Amino acid sequence: MKALLEKFFDLEKNGTTVKTEILAGIATFLTMAYIIVVNPGILKNAGMPFSGVLFATVLVCTFSSLAMGLYAKLPYSVAPGMGINAFFTFSLVVGSGIRWETALGAVFISGIILMILSATNFRTEIVKAIPSSVRNGMAAGIGVFLSLIGFIAVGFVVPDKDTVVGFGGLHPKTILFLGGFILTAVLVIKRVKGALVIGIAATSLITAAASYAGTATGWLSSPLIIPPEGIFSLPSFEVFLKLDIGSALSIGMILPILSLLIVDLFDSVGTFVGVAQAANLVDKDGLPVNIGRALMADAFSSAISGLAGTSSGTVFTESAAGIKEGGRTGLTAVVTGLLFLPFMFLSPALSFIPAVATAPVLVIVGIYMMSPLADIDWRDFEEAIPAFLAFALIPLTFSITQGVIWGLLFYTVIKIACGKAREIHNIVYFIDAFTLITFAAGPR
Repeated sequence: MKALLEKFFDLEKNGTTVKTEILAGIATFLTMAYIIVVNPGILKNAGMPFSGVLFATVLVCTFSSLAMGLYAKLPYSVAPGMGINAFFTFSLVVGSGIRWETALGAVFISGIILMILSATNFRTEIVKAIPSSVRNGMAAGIGVFLSLIGFIAVGFVVPDKDTVVGFGGLHPKTILFLGGFILTAVLVIKRVKGALVIGIAATSLITAAASYAGTATGWLSSPLIIPPEGIFSLPSFEVFLKLDIGSALSIGMILPILSLLIVDLFDSVGTFVGVAQAANLVDKDGLPVNIGRALMADAFSSAISGLAGTSSGTVFTESAAGIKEGGRTGLTAVVTGLLFLPFMFLSPALSFIPAVATAPVLVIVGIYMMSPLADIDWRDFEEAIPAFLAFALIPLTFSITQGVIWGLLFYTVIKIACGKAREIHNIVYFIDAFTLITFAAGPR
């Protein structure tokens, strides 16, 4: 078996070993395992059952990572993307009133389109065409969006009739959230492997103890956690193959599907480029090695996400953890994918995890996503204005779609007004025209 793995993945050529690749796969798994509970926790706000989405999440993590490892032979692991799941839940379903079954249909359709685009160089060309300022602003805006979701989930930020939003005050949930946030942040700062997973587990246990003691002493009027009826169960198929493709093909769904495409394009290609450069997994031209197959595997993950019953899958930046451990081939991704499999039978135990345990992770992931702001030239208002609109409007409108739309539209308007229309790529013109034509019919 060892010889077979060494031959299939060219381990010696890539300067690695089976042991190193296995350890790298474990490292990646530990840093991204939080998605198993965080993703269902977000999508349940769309009315989707936790256990069903958990099963779908595990399916996507497993088979998409296997596809990346076996087909592209690269150490990138795949899971339902943070940010995309928020867009799915709060922009499509909650914000626009689209049924989650229809939204899953949109995920599947966008995945098929991505696969078609990935079969050519067009997908890469689209990403190159979008101005970097808008890309960077959008990435950071999604980060603030995720953090806001975390703050709202525990009542740290609440609606206010006078100031729109306000501080929710110190109460059991917010106190436990702050404790969990501090604990998780320290683990991250100390570079502890699996910091986010450890933070979720520790905060859950602390919350369970506080809930039990609080209800016994009268500090709490009701428990914060309801113990699960068991630990193991058969996988739930409540959302599996429940997508509604027919409804997703309506005129009003054109804009949401386009938005899904744009978000997934930026997220995946940006991750590929950033992680590959950091790991020196690039060719002589500075492009990520085997980028064509990697993009196809990523597109495949989006398509099967719609079938499985979750938001789009994408390459996780946490793949960098395994690469730092020495992972250089697809064996790393294969190991990570296989480690997810047992969790499809642990839905009852994992549903026990409360919002106060996952909210700190949402905030910290949001902080991770702030770094692109440093790449924006804020002194150049031609670049700063569209970047800021993309950044600010995503959390302020609770819609990734609106941030992308207005960032691109103002980029085009400003360039034309400054006599620099030739600097705008034809693909951006196409996206702007497409947006304006479908804006009235598309959901706000």
